[in-house]
Amino acid sequence: MSDELKSGSNLEKVFKGGHFAVTCECGPPKGADIEVIKKKASYIKGKVDAANVTDNQTAVVRMSSIATSAILIKEGVEPIMQMVTRDRNRIAAQSDVFGAYALGIRNMLCLTGDHQKFGNHPRAKNVFDMDSIQLLDVVRTIRDEGKVNSGEEVEGGIGMFLGAAENPFGDPFEFRVHRLAKKIAAGANFIQTQCIYDMDRFKTFMKQAVDMGLTEKCYIMAGLTPLKSAGMANYMNKFVAGITIPQPLIDRIKGVEKGQQTEEGIKILMEQIEECRNIPGVAGAHIMAIEWEEKVPELVERAKLLPRPQV
Repeated sequence: MSDELKSGSNLEKVFKGGHFAVTCECGPPKGADIEVIKKKASYIKGKVDAANVTDNQTAVVRMSSIATSAILIKEGVEPIMQMVTRDRNRIAAQSDVFGAYALGIRNMLCLTGDHQKFGNHPRAKNVFDMDSIQLLDVVRTIRDEGKVNSGEEVEGGIGMFLGAAENPFGDPFEFRVHRLAKKIAAGANFIQTQCIYDMDRFKTFMKQAVDMGLTEKCYIMAGLTPLKSAGMANYMNKFVAGITIPQPLIDRIKGVEKGQQTEEGIKILMEQIEECRNIPGVAGAHIMAIEWEEKVPELVERAKLLPRPQV
């Protein structure tokens, strides 16, 4: 990876400084109430290096990720603006990238997005003019070559720090690392993985990435979600695509009283973070305490990830 800082992103500086990066999720409200965002920002400010702002996740209508990101900046939290291709063609996507950069947003996570049939507008028409890999390449071209997708010159440059998601657990397993390589070739500077519970399989995935030299080209963050109960673990294991929770972990949470299951899930998360810090090629942890932002300060403190580096 080049030592040159391209974006002015705090997250990029943390990676470049050799620190173990920490990010979290910050979901926009289902409306226009900015106080919801300010409250969430107050929990995570100073506790993480940047926060993911989801883009109508699960195809449910929420405040735009661009607007939410701009508000977070004012509240002292660096955003990672997510953008899905489900709702935008390449004209709208590039226009939104320009707008986001003009508002001070310096991190962007490129995603294809959940199909609209899973959300609250199942009859809406999707776009999918591009997928996440093509979106990465389009924004990389704007940044590195100063040209939009049509080949025309850009009026003024952008320095967006680009990210993508990857699922180490999908089938066929042997293909996952090659899909990762495609995203890196398209322009991904950092990767956040799907929720990790099967550590043995994740270690195999990371060894493949290291052996292919991918961790020399991109920063890989382990995606980690605390389990609140045995019921949550069972549900995710059966119904959430791409997530595999080993039975011993489920049995461990089942083995404690219901009132203690959340605490047991947090203990497992602490063990996972410590384990990830010792896996070659893992550059950080993406803590997905979904709609549980108030818990983030406790989680990062108990994981001994505070104070965050001042870069």
